[in-house]
Amino acid sequence: MDNHIVFMKQALALAEQAAEKGEVPVGAVVVADGEVIGKGFNCPIGSSDPTAHAEIVALRDAAKNIENYRLAGCDLYVTIEPCTMCVGAMIHARINQVIFGAPEPRAGALTSQLALLDADHFNHAMKWTGGILEDQCRALMKDFFKQRR
Repeated sequence: MDNHIVFMKQALALAEQAAEKGEVPVGAVVVADGEVIGKGFNCPIGSSDPTAHAEIVALRDAAKNIENYRLAGCDLYVTIEPCTMCVGAMIHARINQVIFGAPEPRAGALTSQLALLDADHFNHAMKWTGGILEDQCRALMKDFFKQRR
């Protein structure tokens, strides 16, 4: 559990960077053997890339750093429950486990709107854990949207 908190704090720091750039504040890190090998934060606006969600950016960074598109044995920490696109990318990358902070009631694809990992037709099984630093992750998101309205 302590490692979950350490890595989620790193994801939160990345989410804050996204907020500073006017992007929805979501951050993610990919961890292998207790080391961060990939980092990312939401940047679809700044990069003009609709796929530039924090998770995708972190997956790309990790794959580049280890020079392999397969991230078997790696865990991904993200501040908000992933969407369908990001869960799909994690499955293709062979992520071992995704750990998220706060649920995403509108588009969450693990427990909030969908339960994609309950499907038995994928060629990879991935575990998930939610609620790590949930209050901080939720507060960052709420504060961001409160300031924008």
